[in-house]
Parts: sequence; structure tokens; C-alpha cells
Amino acid sequence: MNSENFLFALGLTIFAGLSTGVGSAMAFLSKNFNPKFLAGSLGFSAGVMIYVSLIEIFVKAKDSLTILYGYKQGYFVTVLAFFGGITLIALIDWLVPSYENPHELKYIDESVSFDQTKKDKLMRMGMFSALAIGIHNFPEGLATFIGALQDPALGVSIAVAIAIHNIPEGIAVSVPIYFATKNRKKAFTYSFLSGLAEPVGAIIGYFILIKYSSDAVFGIVFAGVAGIMVYISLDELLPTAEEFGEHHVAIYGLISGMAVMAISLLLFV
Repeated sequence: MNSENFLFALGLTIFAGLSTGVGSAMAFLSKNFNPKFLAGSLGFSAGVMIYVSLIEIFVKAKDSLTILYGYKQGYFVTVLAFFGGITLIALIDWLVPSYENPHELKYIDESVSFDQTKKDKLMRMGMFSALAIGIHNFPEGLATFIGALQDPALGVSIAVAIAIHNIPEGIAVSVPIYFATKNRKKAFTYSFLSGLAEPVGAIIGYFILIKYSSDAVFGIVFAGVAGIMVYISLDELLPTAEEFGEHHVAIYGLISGMAVMAISLLLFV
């Protein structure tokens, strides 16, 4: 693996992670922001991630593992790893209390003020949200990084989809911290830095996996990544899109994401 591929994959992961800062900026400019647009974008992101996971990543993992273990056993290992990825991200969700799970859009209202007790509570909520995002972003960063290492075009698609997904997370961190401190810079900084968990997760995961690098490890990790991305789409992206836009806005976004991903993959056939 050459250094150019490594740096490209790392750059994409940083881009995806730090898009939390975009969400923070949107919160401060919310008067000019249309929630339906974000709903459609989140649906689009889910479509990209679901399609690429099931049509591209899962298939590549299966191909790799069936060559090693034979068709039946290789397919079995692929399916096991796929649901292993789902179990991993579901376990992370279970360990993070639901009220701290940062997938709710909020907007800045300059006229609102709180007493010190409420400010302390909001600050704590913002910090917990940042921590929760960090935990969630570790496997997301690994998914982006591994995808980009194996196929740069695929990595770009995953990075864009996860970047869109990170926008409401940035809002969830910045808004309570802003109301607690009335400091836009501090709110933006915490939101922006919370996204650093993605490249950190990617690097840690990479250096752990590189010690055991083999076709078998690649196949298992890739299948697990597919499971992680499907879970994120179904558990986070689509419910958030439904919450802030009409049902059909989210579904049209979903179908559009699948169609764009399908066309982009056809261009590289």
C-alpha cells in the first residue's frame, strides 16, 4: 500500500468527520435554512450508503472470502461478519443513553435565555453529545478509511454520505453549548472537534488491522463495514430525515441516492 493511497483515504475521513462543523454553522444560520432540504439530503445519504453496502461492499467481501473458503463457507462468513458489524454499532447505540444520542436538529433562538442551573444542564448535554458522537464516529471513520483504501471512487461516495450524516450531529453539539455559554466560537469549536473521532478511529483501526492484514481480514472487515453502514442508514439517517421533512421527501432522497450511486458505479465498470 503506497503513501498516496493512505493520505487520500485519511483526507476523505477527515473531510467526513469535520463536516460536523458544517452542521454547527447551519445552526447559527438557521433562519435561512430549509429543513426539508436537509431531510432530502439525509435520505440521499441513506440511499448511497444502503446501495453501496449491499451491492458493492458486501459483494466484494463475499468474493474475497469465497475464494479463500469456498462458496458456501465463504458466503456464511460474509453474512456473519455483516451482522457482526450491525451488532457492533447497535451495541454502541445501546451503551450510549438515548437522550444523549445526538440525532435531533435544533435551531438558535437569540431571544431565549436560561438560569445558571439550566445553563449547566445544557452544557452537560452538549458535552455528552460530543462524547456520544465521538463513540459513534470511530466505526464510521474506519468504514470511510477502509472503503477509500480498497477503492478510491467508492471511498469518495462513502465519505460524502457520512459527511451529510454528520451535519445534524454538529447541530446537536453546538446548540446546547451555545445556549449554555452564549459563545459561538466555543460552540463551533466543540462541534468541529467532535468530528475528529472519525480520522482518529480510522488510524487506530488501521494500525490494529495492518498487523493482521490478509485477504480473510479484509473480507471480514469489509462485510462488517457494510453492516455498520446499513445500520446507520436505517437507525439514524432515515428517522432523522422523516422527522424534519415529509415522508416522501426522505423517500425521494433515498431513491435518488441509490440511483446516483448506481450510475456512478456503472461508470467505473
